[in-house]
Amino acid sequence: MTQQEVLDSSLEAPRSAIRDELLECLQTITLAHDHAVTPDSLTAGLPLEEGRLTPGVFPRAAARAGMTARIVKSRLVQLNPALFPAVLLLEPGRACVLVALDIKARRARVIFPELGDAATEVDLDGLSESYSGQAIYVRPRFRFDARGPEVGKQRSRHWFWGVIRENRRLYRDVIAGSVIINLFAVAMPLFVLNVYDRVVPNHATETLWVLAAGIFIVLCFDLALRMMRSAFVDLAASRADVKLSSRIMSQVLGLRMEARPASTGSFASTLQSFESVRSFIGSATVVALVDLPFVLFFAAIIALIGAPLALPVLAGIVVVLLYAMAAQGKLHELSETTWRVSAQRNATLVESLSHLETVKTLRAESRLQGSWEKATAFLSRTSAQLRLVSTSVSNVAMWAQHTVAVCVILIGVYLIIDGNLTQGGLIAAYMLSSRAMAPVSQAAALLAQYHQSSTALKSLNDVMQRPVERPDGKSFISRPVIHGEIRFDKVSLRYPDEERDALRDISLKIEPGEKVALLGRVGCGKTSLNKLLLGLYVPTAGSVMIDGVDLRQFDPVELRRHIGYVPQDVSLFFGSLRDNIVAGGGSDGVSDEALLRAIKLSGLESLVNSHPHGVDLQVGERGQMLSGGQRQAVAIARALVHDPQVLLLDEPTSAMDHASEEAFKSNLKQYGQGKTLVVVTHRTSLLSLVDRIIVIDAGKIVADGPRDKVVEALRKGQIGRAS
Repeated sequence: MTQQEVLDSSLEAPRSAIRDELLECLQTITLAHDHAVTPDSLTAGLPLEEGRLTPGVFPRAAARAGMTARIVKSRLVQLNPALFPAVLLLEPGRACVLVALDIKARRARVIFPELGDAATEVDLDGLSESYSGQAIYVRPRFRFDARGPEVGKQRSRHWFWGVIRENRRLYRDVIAGSVIINLFAVAMPLFVLNVYDRVVPNHATETLWVLAAGIFIVLCFDLALRMMRSAFVDLAASRADVKLSSRIMSQVLGLRMEARPASTGSFASTLQSFESVRSFIGSATVVALVDLPFVLFFAAIIALIGAPLALPVLAGIVVVLLYAMAAQGKLHELSETTWRVSAQRNATLVESLSHLETVKTLRAESRLQGSWEKATAFLSRTSAQLRLVSTSVSNVAMWAQHTVAVCVILIGVYLIIDGNLTQGGLIAAYMLSSRAMAPVSQAAALLAQYHQSSTALKSLNDVMQRPVERPDGKSFISRPVIHGEIRFDKVSLRYPDEERDALRDISLKIEPGEKVALLGRVGCGKTSLNKLLLGLYVPTAGSVMIDGVDLRQFDPVELRRHIGYVPQDVSLFFGSLRDNIVAGGGSDGVSDEALLRAIKLSGLESLVNSHPHGVDLQVGERGQMLSGGQRQAVAIARALVHDPQVLLLDEPTSAMDHASEEAFKSNLKQYGQGKTLVVVTHRTSLLSLVDRIIVIDAGKIVADGPRDKVVEALRKGQIGRAS
């Protein structure tokens, strides 16, 4: 095959034959810079489209590998060779890595992901025909080491204000437009002044038309600038909203389990409070704040017309400010109280909806209804007080605005009588006084919203400062394949807000391919052991290792790909059976072959074959359209669909009938050959799957040995309890 045929075949390959070219291009570049990462590490938690990376999300994926990415629009021959290798976006929706460019020879060296990692020399003209006009420069971020100490404490980028600052150019244009708009605001009073003082006394109609034409032009420009200002503010708010919402959701999904809030409903209320922050950074707020400094400008213009006329304006501003400052404390207190009771009420609602069936069977409606009504009544009273204080500030501002206007007229009349002011000047001063007080009234009306947004921002700050599984700057090792050796070395675990350890000084080793059962009383720590293996929690003491490597060195996403986990409490999502089984499909997706294999192993085959929708049957919210045993089978299929090397099964058949359990055991015996298996169970029937039993009591290992020997010791009561 010639070099041109290589290019043509690559560009003409069907889209379905390509897994994810952008992701593979990124991997190629990271390898070129000695940053080896797995696809799952790059794409975990990112919003992929049809399981593929998009150019818009590419920089976020590159950041996972310690790289920076910048999308540029440029002709192929104008790309900067100093920034090679770069990613070229091709048509239609394809990508390749540009390694070198020889413009004189009209040749280019590129790497096509589907053809391997070797660079291919192609004709530059042929490549240009497929080039979309966009490229992505990818470079490694510079990292400081201990030899480059900080001279001063650097300010870290705030999650909220940092995003707002990204739109500083738009806000700069908004401020510039506001300056011109406020300058134009002087035009109308000056027009009226000249008409009354010069045109009317002299019957100068020609001057009138000239002035009218001028003011009409000013008004047209004013309208255009106001519309542009609103558009820019809304554009900036929209951009910030998208980034901030994405950042908050990413933080929530990445939270460490020990940092998770105690109440889901209250946590959801905290996240919903972002709506108040989003509305506050909208156009009304920004316009009011930008116009506020011009109050003094209008007061100065009034003073030029007649110095005494500026005194009522300044007095009105002082009155509004003093009253607003006096109301600050009460507004802040009521805003926080409203937020807290709203979060508590929302927690009651979420808890009631999540356990509605239990509420009905226990006849607990009265208690929950009482809690709801008490919270609602208190929220109603607090909200009414908040509105009352907020409205009073707005009313005082409105009163001050009208009072200032009256005072300006009163003083102006005396100035006219004394001959120090004209009628036109009085009308102009009256108009300017209203224009001066308007931003003050608008700002006063926003006080309550400000305090609500401030409270919401503080609560969101608390969420954004909580520890996450994949912190920025943290590097993980890449282990595409593991053997399945598990070791606990003097491990202890204490859950947040607990007074005693769930696990105490646990030391054990499980060889690759070994089959082990964990036995013990309820609450003894068996499930906690599994959670440590999954990296959901970090031990308070000791270390957990797989293949001799501390789990904290693994990327959490890659670690969980190697481990198939069936939890004790199965959680399903609204959607189809397929969606729930492949929920964690990762960057390379799940093939139909792997899906059907998992369905067969889990015992779902009969359900899928007999249902008219097959794997697309709907399971309902939380899987309520399936039986308990079927939900458990879905969890098993989830655990097996990626063919993991380690299996953690926590009461995997507790909701199954005898026949289903026996079928699952038979399938697992064949499938589990060579795989490490850890089973948590109270059923003796599952012990036939294992060769070794570990007995845990009160967080400590009290027995560990061959299955038959430990079972016999348990039967005879020879295994005591932990001290």
